[in-house]
Parts: sequence; C-alpha cells; structure tokens
Amino acid sequence: MIISRLLFLIFLVSGWCSAQGTVNEADNILIVYLSRTNNTKVVAEMIHENVGGNLVALELKNPYPQNYKSIVAQVAEENRTGFLPPLKTQINIDKYETVFLGFPTWGMQLPPPIKSFLTRHDLKDKTVIPFNTNAGYGIGSSFRTVESLCSDCNILEGFSVTGGIERDGIYLAIKGNRKVEVKELLVEWLEKIKPLTIKN
Repeated sequence: MIISRLLFLIFLVSGWCSAQGTVNEADNILIVYLSRTNNTKVVAEMIHENVGGNLVALELKNPYPQNYKSIVAQVAEENRTGFLPPLKTQINIDKYETVFLGFPTWGMQLPPPIKSFLTRHDLKDKTVIPFNTNAGYGIGSSFRTVESLCSDCNILEGFSVTGGIERDGIYLAIKGNRKVEVKELLVEWLEKIKPLTIKN
C-alpha cells in the first residue's frame, strides 16, 4: 500500500514537472501579427491554440485609413521612400526565443509595419517563423525581405494561405469550412517544422 502511494506521488510530481516545463517553454514564444481584414489574426490565434505563447497584435501610432484605395496609395509611397511607420505596440523582445511573425501580402511585398518591427527589435540568434495570408497572389517578396532583415536569425519554413480579397469586398474569408481546412494545413506545417511540442 505504501509503495503504491509512493508511486502515485512520483507520478504526480513527474506530471507536474512536465507541465511546468511546457509552460516555461511557451513563455519563450511570441506570436506577433499585423492584420487588416482579420484573416492573419485568425491564423495567429490558431498557432496560439497549438503552441501557446504570447499573442500580440501590432498597432500603429497613426493607423492606416479605412478606405482601400487610400491605404494602397499610402503603402506604395512608404515602400517607395522606405518610410517605416512608428509602432504603438511595445514588446520586450529579450524574453522570447521563438517569434512567429504574421502578416498579409501588401502590393506583393512585406507590409511596412512589419519592416518597422524587424528594424526596431534585435532578433539575433532567435528563431523566426513567418506566416502569411494573401489574396491568392502568394507571398511575393515578403519572406525574402524577412530573411534579409533577420540575417542573424534562425528562420524556419513559413506558412502561407489564401485569405480575403479586400479589393473585391471580401474581408474575413477564413471562417466556417475554410477555417477547418486552414487549421488542418496549419497543424501539418507546425508538425513539420517542430519549433516545440504541439499541445494535444
């Protein structure tokens, strides 16, 4: 009887230590994303559900206009001039070892706010994992730009999926059956890159 109780206690302590290790590992994960039509947000939330960590939405000090043509023109000008919009979001990047970086494709390029984030923060020796939503035209040069701005990082294979098409008035597209499909693809991707143990 005493031996049985001891074995039970050892099992409990072992399980608790294992759980603590998982929590501590998750504490080192940042999931930061930029989302205009909420498709990238949905993917970010899916990642969070699977790996834990801290989920943070990037916000600008001066938000972009709501009008589609206006934001397209503004982003095109920012890309032309190299302007980096100042961020309202403050992140203590030193506490994280793994950074999931989410963004839509804008003009076949990396959105300027993501360039601001990568320029502002020192990600040297951190693991950076890009994920993307787009209107069906792919990632463009966005992943290459992440690599060029994170030359000292360990960049893992990214994830990209078709989301909304704001130009055509299609905003949140990753919902219903499409959300289920995207989640299946995302879990397969996470298992493939194995940045950490996926929560059951």
